Amino acid sequence: MPDFPVSEQKYETLKKRMQDLGLREQDIKESFIRSSGPGGQHVNKTSTCVVLRHGPTGLEVRCQRERSQSLNRFLARRQLADKLDQLLNKARSEAEQKREKVRRQKRRRSRRAKEKMLEDKRHQSAKKQLRSFHGKDE
Repeated sequence: MPDFPVSEQKYETLKKRMQDLGLREQDIKESFIRSSGPGGQHVNKTSTCVVLRHGPTGLEVRCQRERSQSLNRFLARRQLADKLDQLLNKARSEAEQKREKVRRQKRRRSRRAKEKMLEDKRHQSAKKQLRSFHGKDE
C-alpha cells in the first residue's frame, strides 16, 4: 500500500482489516477527479476527490472529505473496507449492531414494564420516607 499521512497505528489497522476481508491493492482501481463544495480555490484547481472501484465485487467509493488527496486516498480505502464488510457480513456488521442498539433504546416500553418501573419508584420513595426524621421536638 502507498504511504498515507496518518499514524502508523491507523495505517497498520487498515492494512490488517483489508487482509482479513481479502481486499487486495491489486483489485482496486483508483482514479482522481476534481472535488466540489468547500475548500476554496484549492479543491477547484486540484483533483483531490478519490474514486476507488473494487474489481471482483464492483463496489465503488468516492471520498472528498479532506483537502488533501493522500488523506482522501486513505479514507476512501477505509470506506471501501466498511462497504465490503457489510456486503460479506450482512447479518451482524458493526454498523448494523449500532443501529439495532439505538432502535431498541428508542423503543417504547410495554405497559407491564412501565407499571413495574413505577412500582419500584414508589417502593424506593416509601423507604426514603421511613428514613427521614418526621417529628422534631422543640
